[in-house]
This record gives sequence, C-alpha cells and structure tokens, in this order.
Amino acid sequence: MRLRSEVDEWFGQGAKLPSEGRIHFVGIGGAGMSALARILLTRGREVTGSDIAESASLNLFRERGAKVFIGHSAENVDGAAAVVVSDAIKLSDNSEIAAAREKGLTFIRRSQLLGILLEGYRVLAVTGSHGKSTTSAILAQILVDAGMDPLAIIGADVPGFDGNVRHGRGDFAVVEACEAYDSFHDLKPEMVLLTNLEPEHLDYHITWENLRGSVVKFINSATATPKLIFCGADKGANETASFIRDSKAYASNPALNGEMHIIGKHNALNASGAIAVAEEIGIPASRAIAAAASARGCVRRLERIGEANGITVYDDYAHHPTEIDASLEAIRGAHHNNRIIAVFQPHLYSRTRDQLDEFAPALSAADIAVITDIYPARERPIPGISSALIVERLENMGAQSIYISSRHLLPRSIAAIAKPGDVIVGMGAGNIDSLAPEVLQEINRADDPLRVAVWSGGDSAEREVSILSGDRVVSVLRSRGYQVETFDPAELLLNRGDVSNLKGPGRPDIVFLALHGTGAEDGATQGFLELLHLPYTGSGVLASALTMDKAETKRRLNAKGLPTPKGVEILRGDEIPDFPVPCVVKPNAQGSTIGLTFVTDPGKLGAAVKRALKYDEVALIEEMAQGVEISVPVLGDEVLPVVEIRPKSGIYDFESKYTPDGAEEIVPARISDNATRTAKEYAKLAHEALGARDLSRTDMIVNGDEIVILEVNTLPGLTQTSLLPNSAASIGISYGALCERILTIAMRRYGIEKKK
Repeated sequence: MRLRSEVDEWFGQGAKLPSEGRIHFVGIGGAGMSALARILLTRGREVTGSDIAESASLNLFRERGAKVFIGHSAENVDGAAAVVVSDAIKLSDNSEIAAAREKGLTFIRRSQLLGILLEGYRVLAVTGSHGKSTTSAILAQILVDAGMDPLAIIGADVPGFDGNVRHGRGDFAVVEACEAYDSFHDLKPEMVLLTNLEPEHLDYHITWENLRGSVVKFINSATATPKLIFCGADKGANETASFIRDSKAYASNPALNGEMHIIGKHNALNASGAIAVAEEIGIPASRAIAAAASARGCVRRLERIGEANGITVYDDYAHHPTEIDASLEAIRGAHHNNRIIAVFQPHLYSRTRDQLDEFAPALSAADIAVITDIYPARERPIPGISSALIVERLENMGAQSIYISSRHLLPRSIAAIAKPGDVIVGMGAGNIDSLAPEVLQEINRADDPLRVAVWSGGDSAEREVSILSGDRVVSVLRSRGYQVETFDPAELLLNRGDVSNLKGPGRPDIVFLALHGTGAEDGATQGFLELLHLPYTGSGVLASALTMDKAETKRRLNAKGLPTPKGVEILRGDEIPDFPVPCVVKPNAQGSTIGLTFVTDPGKLGAAVKRALKYDEVALIEEMAQGVEISVPVLGDEVLPVVEIRPKSGIYDFESKYTPDGAEEIVPARISDNATRTAKEYAKLAHEALGARDLSRTDMIVNGDEIVILEVNTLPGLTQTSLLPNSAASIGISYGALCERILTIAMRRYGIEKKK
C-alpha cells in the first residue's frame, strides 16, 4: 500500500513530465503502469522499465523498442530524465528509487502521469468498488461505435484494444479512476460514473467516512452538469450522491435483458451506467444500448476461456465477496443445470482478514468451492490469517469445499474432479489468471498417451551403473510402445535448475527410477519428486532413507525379530574398536558394495574404516557372516526366486557385482527347501518392516538353515548383471515384462489409468 506520508514526501503537487529525455518505469509490467508506458511509446517518447519477472507484456514492450530490465538495479535509472513509480513499489528498499533520489531525478506517481497524459481531453471517469473495468470498457466501446474515437485507459485488457489502452484522437477520454490511496485526485474529470461504493482500502482510508469523503471530493472536481451518474440500486453510491448537488441515478436498463454478450445481472447494471453517461454526452439511447449489448467487456471479467470434453471454463477477476456473489449468480443464470466449481485465490492477507466472514457465504453459491493459498502481492503474512479459515467456514455451512494450498497443483487437481457438463471458474486478482487455460490443457492432457520419464545417472558413486540400468529400461519400454523420455538429475544443476519439463502439462505422468546410490536410494530424489507431486516407482521417502541407513535398518529389522550380523558404528574421529576379524567394513549409507572392505588382518581395520569414511560420515563394522550369499527380490506382493551369488574372486565387491561374468548367479539358489522358505519369509517381512513398496531386494547369508540379513535395497539394479532381472527371468518374466510390471504396479498405487 502507499502511505499518506509517502505521497506527501515523495510526490509533490503539480508534477511535470520532462519535455524530453528517457522516462523510466519502476514496475512497468503492472496493468496501470503498462498502459501509460504504451501511451508514451505511441507518442514517441523513449521508455525503459523494470519488473521482477518476465511476462508477455514485457516482450511486447521490447518489440516496440523499449528496454526492459528484469530485477531492480541502481544502474537501470542511469540517463533517465524522470522515474514513474507504481503504488505497489516499496519506496524504502528499492535500489532504483534510492539511486534516482540520489541523482535528483523527477519522481512521478503513476496517477500523476495519468493526469498529465489526460490533459486536453474531456475525461469521463469511472470509479467505485466493483465493476470499474467492465463499465469503463463498455463506455469506451459505446463511444467508439458512435464515431467519437476516444482515448481509453482501462484497468484490464479489452479485446480489440492495445491491451488496456485505446489510442484515440477524439475529444473524450474514458478512464478507470481508482479510489485506493486517493490516486484519482490527480485527475480532472468532466463527469464521474460511480458504480457502487463499499468500505474497502481501509488500510489507507481508515474509516468509511474518510473513503466516502475522498470520493465526494473527487466527484466535486468534475466540471459537467451533472457531475455524477451513479447506481441508484447501491446503498453506498446513494449515500455518496447525497453529498453531490448535481447528480443523476441510473437503474438497470430493461432493453438489455437477455441481449448482452457478457453474462450477469451485475454486468447489465454496469452497462446501464455506461449508457446513462453516453446519453449525457449526446449519444442516442438506441445506439448506446445496441453498442453496450454487443460489447465484449474485459479480459478476466467473467471471460469464457474455452471448453474441453464438455467442461466449460471461465476466468474472473472477482476477489471481493460482493464480486464473487455477482459472478456466481451470473454463471448460474447462464448455466442453470450445470455443476459449478469455483476456484478462489484470496487476494491480500488484510482483505482476507477484514472480509473473512463474507467469503464463505458468497462462495457457497458454487456446488464445489476450491480454495487455494492467499496471494500476498505487496503484503507480509498476518499471524492467524489463512485460506484454511475460509474452508473451515464453508464446512460449517455444510458447503462442499476443497483446500488445495499449492497454486501449481490447482490445474491438475481441478481437472481430476471435473466431469462433462461442469462449469469451472477461476476467481481472484493474483496469479490465478493463468488457471483457466491450464485447466483446459490438463483436461485435454487426460487423452494423451502415458508419458514415462526414466530417471538415471545422478551424482552418486554408482552413476555409471545407473546409466546402464536406465538405458536398458528406456529401450525395453519404448519397444513395448511406451512414450519414454529420459532425465538425469545431475543435469539439473548444470541447467541452472530448470524444472520446466517436470511441471505443467509437459510433465511426465510417472517417473521410473533407475537411480542408485546416494541422492537416489536415500530418499532425496523421492523427496524432490514428492515436492513436484510427480508419481514414481519404488519406495517413498521414509522407506528409502531408512534402508539406505544400514545401521538403522538393522535396528528396525532386529525389532521385528529378524537376524542381522553384529556390528558397531564408527564416526569420523572415533577410536578404532577392538573388533574381531574376519569382519566387513563399509560406509553406513552408500550402495551395497561402495567403499566395502573385507578385513582378515586386525592391523588393516583402521585403513578399512578410513576408506569407508571417504564415502560417508559413518562407517559400519560388522562380523563377517560365513556361508552362501543369497539375494531375494520382492515384486509387488510376490517374492521372487532366491538367487545364489558365487563371486569368481571369492569376494562379492563392486567389480564382481557389476562386471559381466564377475560372479555366477544361480537361480534357484542351491540351499535347502527350509532355508528357501525362511529366506522368502524374511524378504517379505523385511520389505514390510521397512515400509518398502513396489520392489525391493534383501541380501542374506545362509549357513545351513541359519540365515542373517545383510541389507535391504529399495532400488535394485537393472543392468544385465543385476540380481532382480535374473531372478524374474527364472520364472519366465522377461526383462521387458519386469520393467512393465514395476511400472504398472506403481501406476495402480497412484490410480493412474492412462494407456500407453
């Protein structure tokens, strides 16, 4: 908000636009600022500007020769003759403002520049709490139809205009005059149209009386007779008009009933006000009515964006309870028998707080009200104020409501609940404006083939193994008709964190994880995917992290009565314990053979620990279990055949594990039937105890009928030497069928019904 003290200190009365030199806009991308910048460009002035993020409007400025900076920097104002400042810009901590002040540049408030650009025009100003943009747009379109060629400056884009500006050469200018922060006092109106007035912007005006007084002062500055055309159906407008000597009331024009292009009784009332003003300046009523009926209104004012699969989608700027109520009434009137889904993004913490009890009754007019988090704009959070409070009030009313806190999840969530015949309307003044096209994309996306992204590579010590796994998975899934793309998480940092292909309509439907080692098996990748809300194969964050931590896995398994080798954890800097040999030393949280050392000489224990600590903060020393090494995969609810591992070197290390012919893998394992049953039972119990899902592989040592569990892997390898594929192949599950089964198990868990 703009404080009164700031207006007095920074923006003096009678600001002048330098006759030459560059004009710099701080916050050029806003609706109000962009309009004035376009006018100056059209008039041949040099314009530059800055904003915090790229947008389509900024690219249009560049196409017209304006230089636009992303981000605020002191250098941006170098060489400028004047600086135009939006009321949304904080004056106290903006580097461009500070630099401009130090250079002694002229500061011009956005509303002051508007007043300057309107000099010489007969200004028809539209003000009020609601409906200003639509009413201004209709009035401008009436004047255009009448051949008056007006200049028009509207608060929203208008079809057929240059965005929210019409560069007319006639005598009249139609302008939306905002009552917030007294900015409309920089205008000199000939006539004022007041649509309505409610207590709003009280963070600035403090009281209703102050707000009303400010509007009265503005109206009294008008030069025409009457000074004011006001809505007789609105209490606040009537009260304001009682302080104006020359005023006329208008009512909804019956000639518009059922004839307007834009829907809603409130828009018929807005159009009636525009017609009343048009008549006052000499336009015949019949012509004004015809033009108003055909007017297309504004972008984002109950704008019908499109239809997909029998679902109609609107976009609306309504962010005040009165506006929400009017818009939902209009949609209900146009779609009598359809289910209405209103998706509302509250705007500003202060407005949510002040109108909290009014939002739920207004939104309850929808069949389903979906609420997302508050769009803060210029504000910081207010303790205790949340969108969830609106949902709570809707629930107390018995209204059907859904709370989706994440804005980026809205399109897919709304598309998921929508049915043919539904009407969806996105409502709010924040970044909800992109929801409607996004929802349409999501609805259409449902008919696309299944998109699978195979993730492999990563930055662990097992990167190369993962790449080999990923290559095989990609090949077989493509051969089976799947639409497959690849992704290497390690590239994310090299590409400056670009995740554009992981969200929105271009995202994969499911991620097939072919990653190994740290950053993958430890839950980190799974956590990232959860943050992106992308479905994926394999275990979740907690189970992945748990199984990667070998010591914690042992504790969890022991608590379930499952045997593991005795061992001890060593932290960096700890003394090496007197541990009996032979033993095994390994990093506590790495892939199963990374940094692994088999120790038979007590004098080499320290070196083995030192080696393990190169890969992790914790080393694990375990007794070396003697016997036959086996591995037991679990796929879905099925325990696959036991694999016996016979490394040719006698030691099952990294080289034996991943080098072709490095180890002999025998399926089924040559162990007793009793040991086989026990091993399978242990594998299933370990899978469940650790919360694994979809697939796992439990490595064990068998000595007679005695079995101990070495570790559990939730992302088993899928290379040509890997144990899981070999186990599956022994019962007729080909490599391609195995990958497809892993994929479909995860799809069922997520409820994904798409076809390849």
